[in-house]
Amino acid sequence: MEKLMEKQIPQPMTSTALTATVYPILLMISFSHMLNDTIQSLIPSIYPLVKTNFHLNFSQIGLITLTFQMAASLLQPLVGLYTDHRPKPFSLVTGMGFTLTGLICLSQAGHFYILLFSVALIGIGSSIFHPEASKVAYMASGGKRGLAQSIFQVGGNAGSSLGPLLAALIIVPLGQPSIGWFSLLALLAMGVLLFVGRWYKLNLHTIKQKNKHVHAEHALLSKRKIMVSILILMVLIFSKYFYLASMTSYLTFYMIEKFRVSVQHAQVFLFIFLFSVAAGTLFGGPLGDRFGRKYVIWFSILGVAPFTLLLPHANLFWTAVLTVIIGFVLASAFSAILVYAQELLPGKVGLISGLFFGFAFGMGGLGSAVLGVLADHKGILFVYQVCAFLPLIGMLTAFLPNIGGRNRQIA
Repeated sequence: MEKLMEKQIPQPMTSTALTATVYPILLMISFSHMLNDTIQSLIPSIYPLVKTNFHLNFSQIGLITLTFQMAASLLQPLVGLYTDHRPKPFSLVTGMGFTLTGLICLSQAGHFYILLFSVALIGIGSSIFHPEASKVAYMASGGKRGLAQSIFQVGGNAGSSLGPLLAALIIVPLGQPSIGWFSLLALLAMGVLLFVGRWYKLNLHTIKQKNKHVHAEHALLSKRKIMVSILILMVLIFSKYFYLASMTSYLTFYMIEKFRVSVQHAQVFLFIFLFSVAAGTLFGGPLGDRFGRKYVIWFSILGVAPFTLLLPHANLFWTAVLTVIIGFVLASAFSAILVYAQELLPGKVGLISGLFFGFAFGMGGLGSAVLGVLADHKGILFVYQVCAFLPLIGMLTAFLPNIGGRNRQIA
């Protein structure tokens, strides 16, 4: 019996196991990411329901989005900075607890301000989850940091696509109280994250060893070079997520207006795009491990430009083909960018994860709002003509030093 109990307890990693990728932990953290993002993607999915129930206008709907995005994005760097100095292995469970409370409040909300409070709690839960979960992926990577981040990220992409489907099947026919059933997802995630937290606690020493190793690799980089590189990466995130916002928020309207397809047909195009995004996310990280992060960033941001420039001029068939290529290529960037930034600032894994996840969330929300205003004034076709040039910002990648992957020489 004692031997059986010992096998069930996650064991700390030895120095020889430091380079081994811990796939069970990566799969658990990816599964938890799927559950977390399934829950948070319910929020925009229930807008038609709450708009009718609470007699809301579009400004109030926008305020719900703003409240969630502010809570989910602005807190992430602070959470990451705090946990870098004071690691909290079970903070993942705490964060999911906030999400659970938010779901329960959302299911029972009888006033607009309770709705705002509920989505803020879900946003706080997300702000705790992302930087800490990304740190766990880094710890369990065994040196394959890009692969680890891709496995982690693809769970979130899957959750983002599942949320609207589950909302259509459950919440729309059964009403607002049925949101409470999704608390089961939060409870399941808390159980998985409790196990992950135990592993995290037992292996805290490994992240210090990894940071020393990476720090030695990049000791020739000046502080100014590092800060300029971080700034360039943030601009690339801006380019990527503004363009993604145009696709995820407005692709269906674009297809309906330009090609006169039905709403259902337009939704199929959106699903195809989201599927290609998930596939690109999974491939981007391993390619960065193999060939170098900088080359993947080149390929993903600047490499997608010819296809985005062609999209506004394509017919229906080629629009479908181009959306697949754009989704796959553009999605491969985030894992490479995040790991690249983590390697630039070893010892600041939580801060970098929180900063980049938070900035990505913020740019996605801001992009949807700005492009919506542009569409109101100039039309949806004009939005895609303008956004087609965003990937050209990828030329800034030329100013990044070559680190990570096969090429580890400082340039």
